[in-house]
Amino acid sequence: MSTRFFEALFANHFINRIGYKTAFALAMLLCMLWSTAAALRAPPPPPLAAAASHEWPSQWDGVPLRPLALGDVEQRFADRFPGAIGRMTDGTQTIVMRAVNAPTRMLHPAADCYRALGFRIEQARLERDAQERLWRCFVAQRHSTQKIRVCERIVDAEGTAFTDTSAWYWAAASGRSNGPWQAVTVARPM
Repeated sequence: MSTRFFEALFANHFINRIGYKTAFALAMLLCMLWSTAAALRAPPPPPLAAAASHEWPSQWDGVPLRPLALGDVEQRFADRFPGAIGRMTDGTQTIVMRAVNAPTRMLHPAADCYRALGFRIEQARLERDAQERLWRCFVAQRHSTQKIRVCERIVDAEGTAFTDTSAWYWAAASGRSNGPWQAVTVARPM
C-alpha cells in the first residue's frame, strides 16, 4: 500500500470526525436553546402564601377526609415545592395530594420515596379502580411486618391522567399537558 492511500484514509477520517463533532455541538446547542425557551415560557410559581392557602377536597370517593399535619421533612419539601402539598386520611388510608403549578422534577414517583425510607417495592403494575381511573400501584414492604399498598396518578387541567411521572414531566414541559395538575398518592396498610 502506498503512502497516498494512508494519507487519503487519514484525511477522510479527520473530516468525518470534524463533521460528527460539529453535528454533536449543534445538537447540544439546540437542546440548550429549547430548555431556555421552555424555562422562559413557564409561568412563575405562586407566592408561598398562595400555596399554603390551597383548599383541599373534603371527601375522597364519597368518604369524608380529615386533614393530617405534614411531618418536618415533608414541610421542608413543601416549602420549596411549586404548588401545595396536603395530607389527609379517610380513616383507612392516607391520601397525599399535590397541587402542581409548573413542571418540576420535585414531583417524583412515590416508589422513590419509599425506597429512600428503606422499603422494598414489589408487584408494581397499572390498575383501574372502581371509577375506572388508571393508577400505578405497588406494594411497599419493610421488615417482614410492614406492608403498604400504594397507588398514584397525576391529572392535568383537561382531565388527562398520567401514571408515569417522567411522561407527565415531559408532556408538561413541552406544553402538551396544561396545568395546574393534581398528583394523588393513596397509601393503605395491608
